[in-house]
Amino acid sequence: MSDFTSDFWGYYVTVLTLVSIAACGVLLYVMGRMRVQRPAQKDSGQATDTTGHVWDEDLAEYNNPLPRWWMWLFYLTIVFSLVYLVLYPGLGKLPGVLGWTSSGAYASEVKEFDAKIQPLYAKYMAMDTKQVAADSQARAMGERLFLNHCAQCHGSDAGGAKGFPNLRDNDWLYGGEPGNIKESITNGRNGIMPPFGPVLGEQGVKNVAAYVRSLSGLPSDKLRAQLGKTLFDQTCAACHGLDAKGNQQIGAPNLTDAIWLYGGSEATIIETITRGRGTAGAVSRMPSHKADLDEGKIQLLTAYVWGLSNTKSVSQ
Repeated sequence: MSDFTSDFWGYYVTVLTLVSIAACGVLLYVMGRMRVQRPAQKDSGQATDTTGHVWDEDLAEYNNPLPRWWMWLFYLTIVFSLVYLVLYPGLGKLPGVLGWTSSGAYASEVKEFDAKIQPLYAKYMAMDTKQVAADSQARAMGERLFLNHCAQCHGSDAGGAKGFPNLRDNDWLYGGEPGNIKESITNGRNGIMPPFGPVLGEQGVKNVAAYVRSLSGLPSDKLRAQLGKTLFDQTCAACHGLDAKGNQQIGAPNLTDAIWLYGGSEATIIETITRGRGTAGAVSRMPSHKADLDEGKIQLLTAYVWGLSNTKSVSQ
């Protein structure tokens, strides 16, 4: 990949662009001067005003140069392109006299827009998050923020997907209070479950999987579940608790509520125990959004996400 980031390509683009523009100018000049030699008429032997190309017996192509106004219009476009390339970036790595960049223009527009709606942000920043969630205008703004920054993982309906939590069911890995949600959005989360395959062995993993399935009433081998409980208490209870109801301080899920982040099938649970989650086996990470969202936007987004699973409070 280093070949594509060297200075050579900047020079290559510059030379190719300038040569192409110059070639267009030369072509226009030549075409404005050159005339095709006219063939003689069969009967009189005199030269005609056509190129000799005839279609449908009487449709002839005349040997006339391009109209002068058309030629000058083409020349004008060449001059415009040269002026444009002097003012704006387009010749390799040359920045242009005006110093314009797309990223700079975007940042300027965002800053200008944020300045216009700052009073509105200030209004919602002064309100309690639950009050913001009950405001219809704030919910609409929060929904747009969610669709832009969160829907790629959690879905446009916030229903989640395999490995990405459902935000509508009031089941929370790190807590569902506004403060917990705000912390997740601001700083992200990095949940890790270590692999226990090497520790438990194949049969031990199956026993623990049977016990975990039994916790939420799923069909399981009773003997394996009994054996798995002892192993669970020894290896899993430190995070999920002896009652297997999880620990929101570290994002350990509740294993008794029949809500599954990766799926509750026997094969999926065995895979989770064997390979772990958030390690080399799989990724379980929520990125931080504090770099691309200011406090006002995070407040609106927090209120929107909280309201997804607290519809009764929002509608009051």
